Amino acid sequence: MVNQFIDQLQYDRRPESLYEPIKYVLSLGGKRIRPVLMLLAYNLYREDPERILMPAVGLETYHNYTLLHDDLMDNADMRRGHDTVHKKWNANKAILSGDSMLVLAYQRIQQCDSRHLQAVLDVFTETALEIGEGQEYDMTFETRNNVTEEEYIEMIRLKTSVLLACAVKIGGILADAPASDIDNLYKFGEQLGLAFQLQDDLLDVYGDPAVFGKTIGGDITSNKKTYMLINAVNRASKEQREELMKWITATKFDRQEKVRAVTALYNQIGIRQLCEQKINYYFDECRKYLAKVGIGSERKQMLLDYTDEMMKRRK
Repeated sequence: MVNQFIDQLQYDRRPESLYEPIKYVLSLGGKRIRPVLMLLAYNLYREDPERILMPAVGLETYHNYTLLHDDLMDNADMRRGHDTVHKKWNANKAILSGDSMLVLAYQRIQQCDSRHLQAVLDVFTETALEIGEGQEYDMTFETRNNVTEEEYIEMIRLKTSVLLACAVKIGGILADAPASDIDNLYKFGEQLGLAFQLQDDLLDVYGDPAVFGKTIGGDITSNKKTYMLINAVNRASKEQREELMKWITATKFDRQEKVRAVTALYNQIGIRQLCEQKINYYFDECRKYLAKVGIGSERKQMLLDYTDEMMKRRK
């Protein structure tokens, strides 16, 4: 439903060259988790989720705008198996089309019932500010070797988790859900987002490259301060920590050799199991909040099933 709706969106403004990268980014697919979560949350209370497709796609437009700018900041060449916008066009085009994409996201999100417009915009705007804050933390962490687990969890909450929480909260608002349900839906999405990002960290090390859709070990190569690296440094023996720091501080190295060596250290220290336990903890927490939502369990089944599928993902 979401992909079909995106495919039929019209871009009648000029110049076409400004909107071509936007259409390109949205045509690359993706899991469409955020719009699907909004539709499923709405569908807990209403039988016409197609009514809110435009604001749901607005949230997906915003998400892809953040990816477009992230790719530029990271100087990434590939996204979902295709050239990134700055690679296919140039950096100036990525900045300008990205800015227009943000405005389009607002334009699409505000196409909802006028009764809820202010509440929806308040939630979305707060979320957009938080995501920028999370991105700044993420960039700041690149130059620090003393990032704590608590700091990392807060960073991914801001950068990733709040947008999933925003999706289900807006779905609840547009469906006239009770305030207590809306609060629990938000917390459900927040915990789900934490599990989702930790799962992404895990897959970056242990995923199948053919399934994951990108080269394994990117976080290791760039010394990204993930839950896994932070805990590896904290839990390592003296000898293991020395080897880890050797790879972290190395300015010249063979990429495959570094990924193999750091992964082997993760295996020795038990980091995979530790991360899996944390993922399961947040998935359990999100289910607890969904259980508090005051509607029958049969109405929640589709959302629960979708959550379970997210937990089993391999990409």
